Amino acid sequence: MQSIPVRRLAVPLAAVLVALLLTGSGAAPTSPAGPGGTGALAGDLDRLLADPRLAGAEVSVLVSDAASGQELYRHDPDALMLPASTQKTVTAAAALDLLGQDHRFTTEVLAAGPRTGGRLEGDLVLRGGGDPSLLPADLDALAVRVAAAGVTEVAGGVLADASRYDADALAAAWAWDDQAAYYSPQISALTLTTDSDDDVGSVRLTLTPDATPGGPAAVRLTPEQAPVRISGQVITGPAGGASTVQVDRRPGDNDLVLSGSLPADAGPTGAWVAIDDPARLAGTVFAAALARHGVTVRGALREGPAPAGATVLAAHDSAQLGALLVPFLKLSNNGIAEHLVKEIGVVRAGSGSWAAGLEQVRGFLTRNALEPTPARQVDGSGLSRQNLLTGRRLVALLRFARQQPWFGAWYDALPVAGDPRRMVGGTLTDRLRGTPAEGRLHAKTGSMTGVDALAGYLDRADGRTLAFSVLVNNFAGPSPRPVIDALVVRLASDAAVAPRRVDPTGPAVPAPAPASAHDWENACAAAARC
Repeated sequence: MQSIPVRRLAVPLAAVLVALLLTGSGAAPTSPAGPGGTGALAGDLDRLLADPRLAGAEVSVLVSDAASGQELYRHDPDALMLPASTQKTVTAAAALDLLGQDHRFTTEVLAAGPRTGGRLEGDLVLRGGGDPSLLPADLDALAVRVAAAGVTEVAGGVLADASRYDADALAAAWAWDDQAAYYSPQISALTLTTDSDDDVGSVRLTLTPDATPGGPAAVRLTPEQAPVRISGQVITGPAGGASTVQVDRRPGDNDLVLSGSLPADAGPTGAWVAIDDPARLAGTVFAAALARHGVTVRGALREGPAPAGATVLAAHDSAQLGALLVPFLKLSNNGIAEHLVKEIGVVRAGSGSWAAGLEQVRGFLTRNALEPTPARQVDGSGLSRQNLLTGRRLVALLRFARQQPWFGAWYDALPVAGDPRRMVGGTLTDRLRGTPAEGRLHAKTGSMTGVDALAGYLDRADGRTLAFSVLVNNFAGPSPRPVIDALVVRLASDAAVAPRRVDPTGPAVPAPAPASAHDWENACAAAARC
């Protein structure tokens, strides 16, 4: 069984320690390939990259003037690296270009049979349109419209139709032991999310400690009709103690097993769990909504494509793609990434598969001369460890995007360093506060075990905008994130980084803490287990 990360809801977390000033002692300075930079900047960045936390790691850095393309610093920019979630910049750009900012995902309810008064002689079809933001409330509104259309009884059942996309639920080389993690959901054209974070195919458990230590914590399931089975319990521990809550799910079933303890003074604690068969989740919640609104369904829930001739009774449109980019990039939402790839495949090639969608993404890159180096992309999110990308490719894309009509939507969806508003700062909310980069850095983060990355734009106070990429792979010790942040601080100002001696025999710098109650990238970096 897999243990699912558990987070306390609505509790501020300590800001990530940023902009550490590093010493040049320890590992020898790393020289850029070729003329890596000039003047004080190159020397300062070389010293930062000599930090002991990077010893043995692979590092790629490229810094360019976003307008002119002049390279200001480079260190192995053509190395093929695991990009983690910085790959989402590629997927987002391709989606904006190939689908358009105004693209919407439409979920439909169809009548599959004739009607006799209020009775439908056949199935009621819930047809998924790939909407990664579909909420239980949206299904409730569809049920209201079905009832308003005069349907009071369905002789058949609810038919959950996820046929817009193929049946491959997980992308290539996604970790088997991440299958229950909300950041690694099954991808389906008919799916459901629990809130505006748009974590597709997931349910949420909210655990509240009992008033008395030793008592079981209360458990609330969202959506409450979700087809899962919950066993075990979480015990209320002494106030001030540590939380040891675990929620486990075996791959291939929807049995959720609770264990551990929650301190008596803890607030509500949430666990988001990706479940098996998202289409069944959506169909079950829709059937319950129909019952609430007076529509009796005689048959059982089934899954399959709508029959020919079925007629539309009601439809729900998602927000436009430009708006969906906000949770996608700000929160590094993996599910949205994969929906976009499959949707590109449907719209541009007639096939809702990863193969078709990624072929269209490659075509977009080729047509726009965005392939200065080799690469390999096997998913949309960067979650697969088969992905390989170079810093040069990322910077080329960043510069290209500035000339596109969709740039405003792209730029506004990137996380903003140090901004406390979750849907502005995103995964950078708790980074680089109180530094020259605060509010001036718009960039995509990327984190997996042994991987930390950052790519985006830095607006300097002198009016110059930099496009840059920092990719760090294969580190096994303390997180190198403070080094990355110190590098960004140096780029944001002309002041040399004052040295601070790092004692390699001293205590390790702690891994970054989650930037919010629900931030998978930083939770991953802290736990080093994804």
